[in-house]
Amino acid sequence: MIKVAVPNKGVLSEPAIELLKNCGYKAAKSTRALSSIDMANGIEFYFLRPSDIPMYVGKGIIDVGITGMDFHKEVLSPAVKILDLPFGGSKLCAAVPEQSPCQKLTDLANLRIATSFPGIVRSYFNNPNIQLVVLEGAVEISVGLGVADAVVDVVETGTTLKQAGLRILGEPLFLSNAALFAHPNRKDSPDVCNLVRRIEGKLVALSYKMVEYDVPANLLEKACAITPGLESPTVAPLQNKNWYSVKAMVKSEEANSTMDKLRDLGCEGILLFSIESARV
Repeated sequence: MIKVAVPNKGVLSEPAIELLKNCGYKAAKSTRALSSIDMANGIEFYFLRPSDIPMYVGKGIIDVGITGMDFHKEVLSPAVKILDLPFGGSKLCAAVPEQSPCQKLTDLANLRIATSFPGIVRSYFNNPNIQLVVLEGAVEISVGLGVADAVVDVVETGTTLKQAGLRILGEPLFLSNAALFAHPNRKDSPDVCNLVRRIEGKLVALSYKMVEYDVPANLLEKACAITPGLESPTVAPLQNKNWYSVKAMVKSEEANSTMDKLRDLGCEGILLFSIESARV
């Protein structure tokens, strides 16, 4: 039985649990319990703070964990990234009061900077004398309370910073997203590999759709060029010897334009299907 850490709260929690459920795991989170067991799949889930997961996985206490790249970078965890996940996108940005004369990140060198990510900030500025005010949360209010001159915080839309009278300064210090991490000694174990394959299969399913259509024999080659599939499209003759049925995987974001191209070419009965999961 392997141990898997899942964020217990925040923007990463619900998408992570939903992803695991869609992969066939019983990753139910009780309002009281900090863990649950999926006996059928041989997994014990632990619901932990996202910022603590890199430590648990890095030390081998937990085999695998889902958390943000920013939390992993902050503690320089020895855990190994296995997969990037399509949620939890954010950026770590510096912000100063609207009236501040600062125009670039180097202007912050001698200011008091409030942040929940001191490790990333120190690494970015590479300045041992930088003045950091380390906070657990609500970083944006620190300037108004007079304990800092600037902040470095996680930004999704920037609305919270704007409401606090702050403006983003320069480029992001760090770009983050959710990822699947494993302890270096566990990443190749059969149970972990099976978990990774399931998640990869779901990610493929989210990225692709299945298109199926009928095409005249004289247009088959052109139609297959539009829908080449992953390796090759599936082609089957119809009862009418002048027609073929074709099935192929297409990128989700290109699915509708692909259908338009097939219709313009002269294909008929063009259908689009969602994919529940895949192994490719």
